[in-house]
Amino acid sequence: MNFVAIDFETANSKRASACSLALTVVRNNQIVDEFYSLINPEADFNWRNIKVHGLHEKDVANAPVFPEIWPSIKNFFTSNQLIIAHNNSFDNSVLKNTLLRYNLIVPKYLTLDTLKTSKYFYPQFENHKLNTVCSYLNIDLHHHHNALDDSLACANILIHEQKSFGNDEIKPFIKVKK
Repeated sequence: MNFVAIDFETANSKRASACSLALTVVRNNQIVDEFYSLINPEADFNWRNIKVHGLHEKDVANAPVFPEIWPSIKNFFTSNQLIIAHNNSFDNSVLKNTLLRYNLIVPKYLTLDTLKTSKYFYPQFENHKLNTVCSYLNIDLHHHHNALDDSLACANILIHEQKSFGNDEIKPFIKVKK
């Protein structure tokens, strides 16, 4: 399979407050590239979000704002490119809302949610949180809620599912994101 796994962390409950982003690029079921950046969200941090990911305002004070990052990654978001995430409704929403905030064009792309695939393929798991699925599948997840580690874990989940169940079982989970 060829796809890009994404993960965002946000500064607060607003979906346009991305403070870190990671992409893991997979070609022929092999991880071939990674991208990670802190992002200055130009927004206040909420203590709840800090507790989850450990990032503070001082950590991103000198980081680029999202419009400075977008030109480096926007070519991954095309109509024939598969973008995956664990609980992709969150990550897709962060991307869309951040793009809208900065008056950037929201692209159409293919998307898949490994939360949904893991619930389908592994209904016996006690829950389907990223760290739980990784534990059951023996996938390394070093720092949960670090965007790069989470995107890498997500990529490895789909690679594992593809090897175990095949493309035909995965195809119904691919949707067009508009």
